[in-house]
Amino acid sequence: MRIFGKGRHRPSASWRQATDRAFTLIGDGRYEDAGALLTRAADLEPWLSESWFNLALLHKFRHDWEQARTAGLRAVALLEKESGAPDWWNVGIAATALQDWPLARRAWQAYGLKVPGGAAVPDEPAEMDLGSAAVRLSPEGEAEVVWGRRLDPARIEVLSIPLPSSGRRWGEVVLHDGVPHGERTTAAGHTYPVFDEIELWAPSPVPTWVVLLEAATEDDRDALEQLAADAGFAAEDWSSSVRLLCRMCSESRMPADEGDGEHLDPHDHSEPGHPGPLGHRTDGQLWVPERECGIAAPASLVRGLLDGWVADSPDSRDWRDLEEVC
Repeated sequence: MRIFGKGRHRPSASWRQATDRAFTLIGDGRYEDAGALLTRAADLEPWLSESWFNLALLHKFRHDWEQARTAGLRAVALLEKESGAPDWWNVGIAATALQDWPLARRAWQAYGLKVPGGAAVPDEPAEMDLGSAAVRLSPEGEAEVVWGRRLDPARIEVLSIPLPSSGRRWGEVVLHDGVPHGERTTAAGHTYPVFDEIELWAPSPVPTWVVLLEAATEDDRDALEQLAADAGFAAEDWSSSVRLLCRMCSESRMPADEGDGEHLDPHDHSEPGHPGPLGHRTDGQLWVPERECGIAAPASLVRGLLDGWVADSPDSRDWRDLEEVC
């Protein structure tokens, strides 16, 4: 049965066949062929919200945000329930990508989220401060999970220092998908979702450097990280913070510890002599003074930062081989 503007019927066999085949093609990365089939499905069942939801999803995969917004709005216009539908979440992602803040606010509110300010500041981003989360950079390439701060339901500011292979920098804001793939847990019992990056939303002007440190103790290492933070930038001991995980482990619930201490993480696939906590272990010794460290700081500051760190304790600290890598 049809009612005005909405479909209240089972989709036809032709619609289901075209849609099923389209998602198989999407899984193979054949977006153009999938688009032709989903467009045909929408022609067959134009009053079915799923027709437009599927097209919006495809356009999201292709990062075609104008088309994703258009198809998404057609999908939500045909919804039968007022809130909580994933159609609105896709509209929110597309609107955020386009910096269409009035529509983004409307989408998050329609989904059922509380948006600070409501309609009072429609032309500004909905800075919602949703706490900490992890984001998987380059999920289809050399994926790397880093920590960040959720600015709203679709954006994360990167607070870790990513490895140069990711092409990302500390302080960048990335657009991310809404469905988490994995979790990270802490010793305190907190659980954080891991979202997949969609694309870079706002670049960072701060370059990434790699340097070899001689830090006699963990306190010496911590002093550099604190010094960088006090200057408004960041330093990260990659020797401890980097773990090599298989895809299955990465997308599951994993402890967020760094592999320090006597416990050997069975999910850490690094080996002695290679990146990762296990690569920096020696028999009977848990701390190796030579550390590979990432630093996020301007070129005008980075050497002074390192020299100041050494000057505070010259007998237990040194650095060499500074290189800009991203």
